[in-house]
Amino acid sequence: MNHQHESIPDSTTPRATEWISTPITEDLLRGALELERTEHGVLPHRLPARARAQCPDGQLAMAESQPSGVRLVFRTRATAVELDTLRTKVGYRDIPPRPDGVYDLLVDGELAGQSGTTGGKVLLLDMATGGAETQPGPVGTVRFAELAARVKDVEIWLPHTEITELVALRTDAPVEAAPRGDRRVWVHHGSSISHGSNAASPSTTWPGLAASSGGVELVNLGFGGSALLDPFTARAVRDAPADLISVKIGINLVNADLMRLRAFGPAVHGFLDTIREGHPTTPLLVVSPLYCPIHEDTPGPGAVDFGDGQLRFRATGDPAERAAGKLTLSVIREELARVVEQRAADDPTLSYLDGCDLYGEADFAELPLPDRLHPDPAAHRRIGDRFTELAFGSGGPFSAQHD
Repeated sequence: MNHQHESIPDSTTPRATEWISTPITEDLLRGALELERTEHGVLPHRLPARARAQCPDGQLAMAESQPSGVRLVFRTRATAVELDTLRTKVGYRDIPPRPDGVYDLLVDGELAGQSGTTGGKVLLLDMATGGAETQPGPVGTVRFAELAARVKDVEIWLPHTEITELVALRTDAPVEAAPRGDRRVWVHHGSSISHGSNAASPSTTWPGLAASSGGVELVNLGFGGSALLDPFTARAVRDAPADLISVKIGINLVNADLMRLRAFGPAVHGFLDTIREGHPTTPLLVVSPLYCPIHEDTPGPGAVDFGDGQLRFRATGDPAERAAGKLTLSVIREELARVVEQRAADDPTLSYLDGCDLYGEADFAELPLPDRLHPDPAAHRRIGDRFTELAFGSGGPFSAQHD
């Protein structure tokens, strides 16, 4: 790593005006599969270029470049940190602007601050026409100050809802890469719920919370609208270093109305076969959909509903179409359980988790889905706690005794 300082000296911390600039390189970044050099700096990607080239879909391009679970991690005595970024916010024409993204600051693993930035681009989507335009904007700065003047491990979790180009990192004391230690790497793939839709901040998405509680390093391959059993996603998981792998399958296949039952089972087999090519004995957990009333027994496609000025979702299919092989969440759960049971006879580290054990009908009654599709911050916390208990807890497929 070609930093200006190779190690942290024992000298007193410089005044805040004596900034040290540190290049943003791969060894300071976790949770991304690739860094793209841009006109302004670097752009973290959660899918490699080869995968991105195989699908021109704009939704996937947006989702994989929103850095859910991606964080800068370094060791420093600095009392002040500045990060210049160029964000791209997503907005909807004729709908009030969405909240700004949040940057979470963790010091030695504990949340120590939150901040935001200004400026940036806006990707404006027209839900009526399907059109999109990008409005330009300037680079902004995220600042954290008054940190303890001691050696500490600092993590800056990037906003999970905003494409974020990293332009410059400044501190008032030298920076070095934090040692990775012996924490296991958990690679998780899922839909917008795993991506973090409606979570309060990037470290409080349900995978972020579960990773913290489970003491693992998260690589979050949750892609809003794009958990579609794509072969290139399976290859990305196959090729990623991983000690633990989970794949959450179902909701996007229903609300995209992408395939029928005849194609679904073989596609799941193929997806798991590809992952097993790179990780033949790694604990692999298949998670079925959370409880979601609009799609439990009603097929897709899903549709947006702005009837009261708020973004909500509805199902447009006919329950009678299940007879012709249309997918619903209940159909998918049954088929996933069957596929995993069949494969587990020859694959002892393959497991199944019913998504309703993470968020079920009783949870919906207490913590309903605000937009009828995505959990709110309290539900994200509950899902994270349940996953921690069922996956990382005693007897779970990710528990230490299974290593």
